[in-house]
Amino acid sequence: MSLKEKVESGIKQAMLAKDKTRLQALRGIKSQILLAETEKGGVQALTPDMELKLLTKAAKQRRESAEVYRAQARPDLEEIEMAELAIIEEFLPQQLDEGDLRERLLEIIQRVGALGPSDMGKVMGVASRELAGQADGRAISNAVNALLNNTNA
Repeated sequence: MSLKEKVESGIKQAMLAKDKTRLQALRGIKSQILLAETEKGGVQALTPDMELKLLTKAAKQRRESAEVYRAQARPDLEEIEMAELAIIEEFLPQQLDEGDLRERLLEIIQRVGALGPSDMGKVMGVASRELAGQADGRAISNAVNALLNNTNA
C-alpha cells in the first residue's frame, strides 16, 4: 500500500472519528503528496524514497515550527505542531536512539576510512543516504562531528 493510499485511508478514519488534529495532519501530508506528483516534471506515483523525503521534510517543518512557538511563548500553537508531528512520525521508519545512531555511524566511519574532522563530508554523504528517515540530519551531523573529533584526540 502506497503512502498516498495509507493517508487517504487515515483521512477517512479521522473523519469518522471526528479527530480534527489527525485530519489536519493527514490532509497536510496528502497536500504535499499531490504537489509532488503534479509539480513540473513530476512523476505520477511517488517512489518510496520520495515518500520518505516528503515525510521527513514535513516532520522537520513541524519540529521547527514548534521550536519557534516555544520561543514565542505560544504553548497552544506548539501543542498543535507537536500533535501533528506525532501523527507524521507514525508513517516514518522507527527513529534510531542515540546509542544505535552512534553504533551505525562508527561502522560507516570505519567503512569509508575517515580519520578526522576533515573527512566529515565523506561520512555525511554515506550516513545521510543510509540513515535517511531513521535519524534527523542535525542529529547525524552532530554525532559525526563528535565522533570524528574524538578519533583525532
